[in-house]
Amino acid sequence: MRVQYKQKCIKCKKNYVLATSRSSYVVCYDCQKSSLIGEITDPFYKKLFDIPEEYYKENSFLRNIKVNYLKYHNLTDAQIVAFEKVVQQIKENKE
Repeated sequence: MRVQYKQKCIKCKKNYVLATSRSSYVVCYDCQKSSLIGEITDPFYKKLFDIPEEYYKENSFLRNIKVNYLKYHNLTDAQIVAFEKVVQQIKENKE
């Protein structure tokens, strides 16, 4: 378990975001929301990214993976596995 602390968003400097020592560029959901909008045509990725918006609000890692897909139109196997693992952990924590 990493130590988490709140840091202001680098873009808007208004909202606080949970960060760790590994977080180099901390951006809030509101500032990154426009980057998350895009059309996903591949059925596999469409199903992968079809998770509640609440998960994207809570976890910057999930947002970054989706932004990478929208930018490069592909993900590595390790990114896919990590994305699914984090989504599963969030689901378990909710229950």
